[in-house]
Amino acid sequence: MLFRVSTVVVLFVLNCSLLLTNSAALAGPKEDVAAATMKWGETLGQNDPDKIVLLYATDGVLWGTLSPTVRSDRAALREYFVTAFKVLPALKVTFGEQLIRVYGDTAVNTGYYTFAYVRDGETKTLPARYSFTFVKDGTNWMIVDHHSSAMPAPPR
Repeated sequence: MLFRVSTVVVLFVLNCSLLLTNSAALAGPKEDVAAATMKWGETLGQNDPDKIVLLYATDGVLWGTLSPTVRSDRAALREYFVTAFKVLPALKVTFGEQLIRVYGDTAVNTGYYTFAYVRDGETKTLPARYSFTFVKDGTNWMIVDHHSSAMPAPPR
């Protein structure tokens, strides 16, 4: 009987170890892209243009929510975020549904987010839709294309 109990305990511990190993193995490219997207959101909330531009590839492109101008280099990206942080003080973002597709070292994350900012002591919101295109650079997913536009009003 003692042999059977110890065998069951060993099998149980082995099974738990395998389950934990498999859980860690489940994290993959989609989860990495989701994490890169969340990092962008957290960095945006720091209101520091020098930090946010580092998440974009050196040839990254931005069609920003607040501008009709495409930004296609880091200096232009920085300029966009300097203005955005002034126009939308205390800027934060909350993500809604995300659709992430991975194609090798390229990934696209499409969805919607809501920006929140403070103006005249009152919190305002700006719902928008986005597409991020990421390219894997070593272990980092860098933004190579980012399109964001205000959410249109529903049809009447």
